[in-house]
Amino acid sequence: MIKNLLLVFLGGGLGSSLRYLISKYLNDSATIPQGTLVVNVLGSFILGLALGWLIKQNMLDHPLYFLLAVGFCGGFTTFSSFSFENFNLIKSGDYISFSVYFLGSIALGIISVFLGILLSRQF
Repeated sequence: MIKNLLLVFLGGGLGSSLRYLISKYLNDSATIPQGTLVVNVLGSFILGLALGWLIKQNMLDHPLYFLLAVGFCGGFTTFSSFSFENFNLIKSGDYISFSVYFLGSIALGIISVFLGILLSRQF
């Protein structure tokens, strides 16, 4: 348990740091957040690669799972997990759950940002 926690911590720190650098570099000169788009798409791709390989090798309990999939991709972007979960819902044919999860996540995320901004103005 402690070993896995340390791997998640290390991967998350690396992912978060890299996300910061990419976003800082690309978002500063763009009208749309290109850095965020890049890390979201890239993080989803890396997660797909990592999970695809780990599943194929039957290694979901391997240290690489905790370092790369949970830690790095989780720190790099939470969009990668969101994309993978939606992929699985589509793959399973559960289009209703996919629609509710996808649209609900987007709407709740935007609403949460809005509510957080409103709340922060109170202090």
